[in-house]
Amino acid sequence: MIPYHNLSPIALELGPIKIHWYGLMYLLGFWGFWWLGTLRGRKPHVGWSSQQVSDLLFYGVFGVILGGRIGYTVFYNFEGFIADPLSIIRIWQGGMSFHGGLLGVMVAMAVFARQRGLSFWTVADFAAVLTPFGLMTGRIGNFINGELWGAVTTQPWGMIFPTGGPLPRHPSMLYEAALEGALMLAILWWFGSKPRPRAAISGLFLILYGLCRFAVEFVRVPDAHLGYQLGTTWLTRGMELCIPMLIAGAVFMVMAYSKQKRGQGMGFGG
Repeated sequence: MIPYHNLSPIALELGPIKIHWYGLMYLLGFWGFWWLGTLRGRKPHVGWSSQQVSDLLFYGVFGVILGGRIGYTVFYNFEGFIADPLSIIRIWQGGMSFHGGLLGVMVAMAVFARQRGLSFWTVADFAAVLTPFGLMTGRIGNFINGELWGAVTTQPWGMIFPTGGPLPRHPSMLYEAALEGALMLAILWWFGSKPRPRAAISGLFLILYGLCRFAVEFVRVPDAHLGYQLGTTWLTRGMELCIPMLIAGAVFMVMAYSKQKRGQGMGFGG
């Protein structure tokens, strides 16, 4: 067993100012998006300038933060919000929903695409390749915070979390960092290394995330105030939210390649 070493969520404290690791992980994720986006933009079949990447990141930051926090409040903590409305602004305490963040980013991408005269799918396919880096750093932030731990386990890599009781648990946030982050980044970077029909990369992103998140949910303990859904002992809210992602991803992939096969074309994704 690997004991959890009780990491402090505060990276630096300067008098009344406290800098949290969770926030730093988000900043690292945004930087990674820009850096990888600049590299990807140089590919001939992509053709994005560093300024375009910076502008998209600017829009995306608002989409991630607003959508992620609102999504968490609606999907996971609505009763807590009613009891304490100001909790919605305490991002440093954790509590960001990927599914809400995804919806927020979609809105941001739609606005960006419209203002720049680009296809929504061109923007979405470009961003889909880069997003897993931020997912990885965000889950590392969850680990440092000691939140979103998994079920009790006897595996040798089980960890004891301060808020999880005396028994070792699955470090499910590290599983997600590896699967939704590193693995997805590698697959999508490879898939996007060649021209693909528009929506294909976005579709693959949704499928991969849905599968990875669904799998980890089997060992991740649901929020105490939600528990398991529909009277089961295994179905979580996270699983429920992944199902429409999997369906949408499959539809986008079929749509992209069927139109390409019929010669209608959707252009190529970034």
